[in-house]
Amino acid sequence: MINTDRDPNDGRITTRKEGAIFIITIDRPAKLNGFSAIMLDELGFAFTTMESDPEVRCGLLCAEGKNFSAGLELSAVSHYFAEGRPLFPKDDVDPVNLRGRLRSKPLVAAVKGICFTIGIELMLAADVVVAASDCRFAQLEVKRGIMANCGATVRIVERAGLGNALRYLLTGDEFGADTALRLGLVQEVVQPGNEWSRALKLAEQIAAQAPLAVAATLSNARKAVFEGPEFAIAEPRTRGRRFGPGAVSGCQFRDVRNGTLDRSEITDKGYVNQRAMSKIRSDAVKSLSSDGWSVTSFEFDFAGSVVLRAARLAARPPALTGSS
Repeated sequence: MINTDRDPNDGRITTRKEGAIFIITIDRPAKLNGFSAIMLDELGFAFTTMESDPEVRCGLLCAEGKNFSAGLELSAVSHYFAEGRPLFPKDDVDPVNLRGRLRSKPLVAAVKGICFTIGIELMLAADVVVAASDCRFAQLEVKRGIMANCGATVRIVERAGLGNALRYLLTGDEFGADTALRLGLVQEVVQPGNEWSRALKLAEQIAAQAPLAVAATLSNARKAVFEGPEFAIAEPRTRGRRFGPGAVSGCQFRDVRNGTLDRSEITDKGYVNQRAMSKIRSDAVKSLSSDGWSVTSFEFDFAGSVVLRAARLAARPPALTGSS
């Protein structure tokens, strides 16, 4: 639960929904959006709320004011390090997606201005990052006598390569948006002021896709990074074997009389191989055609669901009879 008895100077994390998009906003512009202790708690709560909402298909992380985040307010959270205490509540979804409960829904980040220390680590934990061209990045921890421990030493190395990563991790030097793009830390650079609208558009595009297919794709891509390509390659092949030639007998085609959508679902959820998919399509077309439907498109979402769009055929004219 979030503490409502608070000093407004401590900043806050706000959330709102726009359709299927869950927007998380860092709101402490007077302090360059530096994180207070209560903001860390609220950020964990916000990510947990997003993950738990079945209507949410994509998240968007952004910030008020001219800057994304100057990092942690060390005077407020230094005791976390001394006590070996995690920055975020242990029962919440981890905003940096490293420990405990992990986020499974896609996340787009819009960054601008100053983006230091944990600001970079939150950005790197997102799946797609849009950066304003005025961004100033720096992983400053070595200058403060501490180690970056929210993912920078893993994700910058993974994306930029060891030498490129250590060039900035060991010096704490600043770098700009063009360098971040070259190193693979951000995916797009736009003019200042356009980062939020561009990030929102990308989030809406992701949210418009088949949600189970998005989840499976995101999960498999992460598996490739954190467990190795061989495990990611094996996953769909292994799951495909769960379905033999007779697996499609579990399909049920529901006739939707108002006309545009018919859905079938495989009883045993999982991945379907090519042979089974072809059989599903064939059975669907046959079943619907016999009842006066014409299949116009076929979508398979890689999690056991088949979506068919079908148009109701016009009634056939009565057969002509011969005159006497």
